Amino acid sequence: MLAIVAPVILGLDILTKALAVANLEDQPPVRLFGGLVNLVLLRNPGAAWSMATGYTWIISLIAVVVVVVIVRISGRLRSVGWAISLGLILGGALGNLTDRLFRAPGPLEGHVVDMVSIVRTDGSFFPVFNLADSAISVGGVLLVLLALFGRELDGTRAKDKKVVADD
Repeated sequence: MLAIVAPVILGLDILTKALAVANLEDQPPVRLFGGLVNLVLLRNPGAAWSMATGYTWIISLIAVVVVVVIVRISGRLRSVGWAISLGLILGGALGNLTDRLFRAPGPLEGHVVDMVSIVRTDGSFFPVFNLADSAISVGGVLLVLLALFGRELDGTRAKDKKVVADD
């Protein structure tokens, strides 16, 4: 499942970023749903919410570590939920890492293409994001839920292992 989810997310992320660059460069924001969602091209040199601007190479190295860790533990996965969660995170990390490697100003310093802006109910804007960011966020929430409900990488429940260990 991880081997399906990650490449699909990576491919969709690359496609949406290419479309954004081709259609939104030097254009005013495209308003959708009465202005609740706006499509606007932004090149982000930092992490989420443009944090750590100037440390793009460190963010790139962290992304490489995340990718390596997920690939290393993927052989132990027996849980569909964990596979989907880690596939979303892996695909998203690879999507943003691809930007950091291949976009200007250069390798490990490239700016990530963001294009979706959501207006909050108070009228302020949520930070501009992309499909990779969404996949990482959804995968992270799913990962936390799996951990809270005691699901292990192998698909068993943590309390089931404790019962077996107590017997």
